[in-house]
Amino acid sequence: MKNRSLAQPIEELAFGAHKMALVSGPRQCGKTTLARMLLRGRTRGTYHNWDEVEFRRAWAKSPSTVLPKPSGRDTPLVVLDEIHKDRRWKRNLKGVFDTLTSPCDILVTGSARLNVYMKGSDSLLGRHYSFRLHPFSIRELERTDVLGPDAMLQALFGRTERMTRAARGNLAAILTYGPFPEPLLAQNIRTARLWRRNREQLIVREDLRDLSRLPELGRIEMLTALLLERVGTPASLASLAEDLETSIPTVKRWLGYLKELYYLFEVKPYVRQVPRSLRKEGKVYLWDYSGVKDESARYENLVACHLLKACHYWSDTGEGEFELFYIRDKDQHEIDFLIVRDGVPWLPVEAKLGETTPAANWARFARVLPCARALQVVNRPVWDEHAFGDKRLLVADAAEALRYFA
Repeated sequence: MKNRSLAQPIEELAFGAHKMALVSGPRQCGKTTLARMLLRGRTRGTYHNWDEVEFRRAWAKSPSTVLPKPSGRDTPLVVLDEIHKDRRWKRNLKGVFDTLTSPCDILVTGSARLNVYMKGSDSLLGRHYSFRLHPFSIRELERTDVLGPDAMLQALFGRTERMTRAARGNLAAILTYGPFPEPLLAQNIRTARLWRRNREQLIVREDLRDLSRLPELGRIEMLTALLLERVGTPASLASLAEDLETSIPTVKRWLGYLKELYYLFEVKPYVRQVPRSLRKEGKVYLWDYSGVKDESARYENLVACHLLKACHYWSDTGEGEFELFYIRDKDQHEIDFLIVRDGVPWLPVEAKLGETTPAANWARFARVLPCARALQVVNRPVWDEHAFGDKRLLVADAAEALRYFA
């Protein structure tokens, strides 16, 4: 059982402030493992899953009965997994929390974005902190501490953390098996294929059905197959609608559901300060990119997941508001990614499989972006700095450079 980096901020920020922790993330990304790790640190605690019949009955009859009996010993931890499937979960959870007679920490986990289920009159505002759990990154395979954004940038350009022997192997493994714990740790290609097929069926046939009640599940499975070929490219709703023989609003709605269920995420174009910027289409990436056949697209998806994980971690732990964009103008000049901090461009990142010379578009966008530093990650053993006026571009081995992120 591997420790997870999100455990420490949950204990410190949520439980330390006597608030509930709501943790969402992709199906099978390690939420149960995280819960068990937190439970191991307590003398008392319980784990409940909505799929358990006895728990559902007890929750429906009297939600407070799932809490441990009051005791003078250490604060207990109660884990409630997938309770958002109860249509009255917010009201019941609010009632449980507001009527606690003794200290009790509550962890709620879900394989869909819990903010979707937060809408309505029963608000949990002021009673919880939300966290997003990602699958493994190169750094988390080796260690669970995460650098803050300023410390990360300083350490990266100072190259303070030398690459370990395991880093190159970890990058190759994540590219081959994907970032999810079961196939990644097993490192068996047949197991990985079976796991991926089962996961996709669960998301479409169960999670999507529960969320949307859609009857067109077969065509949504066709959509997921089409998305494998469109990773890293601006998603054309018109093209997808034509291939699926449906309307553009329908495709847009289906993509929205797949986002909420952590099947895919979209990186939007950054339009401020960029002349003739592209303003409409976002690029689509998958949470599990192991099935992407094109090596370049799969590698770009891996980089996107590492950067998004850092943005979510820093945002969820109070370091600021971090968002991930890309830059593209109408003349087809592009930078793959741009991390924006509190609304201001902070770090542009380019993903290249083997191009160790600075990408041609760096000089063009360096003039309009306020970022003092930029990064080009390459799947090659390289570490070189280049200057564009007073700005610095680091061309670095992805296996080493991505270790500085979350």
